[in-house]
Amino acid sequence: MRMQWDAFLTSVQERGEYPSRREADRATRVVLALLGAHLVGNERAELAAGLPETCALVLLNPLTAAEPLSPERFVRATAAWIEGATEETAKWDIGAVLSVVADTADEDLMRRVLLQLPPGYDLLFGRPGMTEREPDEQPYQDRAEQPERFAASE
Repeated sequence: MRMQWDAFLTSVQERGEYPSRREADRATRVVLALLGAHLVGNERAELAAGLPETCALVLLNPLTAAEPLSPERFVRATAAWIEGATEETAKWDIGAVLSVVADTADEDLMRRVLLQLPPGYDLLFGRPGMTEREPDEQPYQDRAEQPERFAASE
């Protein structure tokens, strides 16, 4: 079942301890836009399906990243997109948003999402240890052999 926008934003506002819904909204849109540029395929669509329509539209924006950002670069990019943010406040924003996103997904979907991203995103989602791979699973680095999946949108 799709989470409602009001409930999603309330959760982000509470977790981020934002004084206003406007700040929670801003953090949500920035973090989801960056995340959406790094996810592809069914996982991106399935994750979007559990989010409020507003969030899903941001996540499904047709922009794609040329290469996956490390968690550290994701934090820096978030800080750059939010006026007045520092890397420390960006970590706070990311944690508030992505932990709510993770709550909307089941464990299998979260695991598949995290397998698309470089190591360390499990911490950003508030799900440490979820990225331990089985021996037959293909690590995210092998995606470089499939550049068409991460080419910038034309």
